[in-house]
Amino acid sequence: MSEKQLRQLSIAIGDKLKARGAWVTCAESCTGGWVAKALTDIAGSSAYFDRGFVTYSNAAKHDLLGVSETTLANYGAVSEAVVREMALGALREANADFAVSISGIAGPDGGSADKPVGTVWFAFAAREGRILACKQIFPGDRDAVRLQAAVFALQTLFDDFL
Repeated sequence: MSEKQLRQLSIAIGDKLKARGAWVTCAESCTGGWVAKALTDIAGSSAYFDRGFVTYSNAAKHDLLGVSETTLANYGAVSEAVVREMALGALREANADFAVSISGIAGPDGGSADKPVGTVWFAFAAREGRILACKQIFPGDRDAVRLQAAVFALQTLFDDFL
C-alpha cells in the first residue's frame, strides 16, 4: 500500500468516526506511532483523535496501559493476551470509544521459531465491550513489516470494527 492509499484510508476512518461522534486511540509497539501519525496527518483529526500511546518496552506497557507484569512474563510482549490488555488499557486511559493495539517483531533480529520476524499481534476494543484480536505474519524487512502492520490495523479498524 502506498502512502497515498494509507492517507485515503485514514480519511475514511476519520469520516466514520466524525459521523458517529466517536473517539479512537492506539497503543503501538513495533509500529512506533505510525498508526497515530497516519490518523493525525489528516486535517481535523482532533475531532476524533485525542491521544495515543507508543509503548515500546514492557515497562511502558505496564506503566502507561496497565498491562499485567504477569501477563508479560507468561506470554511475552508479542502475544494475544498482551495486545488485548494494551487495547483495553488504551481505551480506558484515553477515554476513547475505540482502540487498536499492535505488538510485533519487525526485525531484523528478535524472532524465534514460535514467533518469527514479521509476527504481529493486533487487538481492537470498543467501549461497549467488543474486542477482537488477531495475528499476522508479514514478509519483508523492518520497514515493510511496520508499514504492513499499520495498514492492516487501519484497514481492520475500518472494515471490521467501526
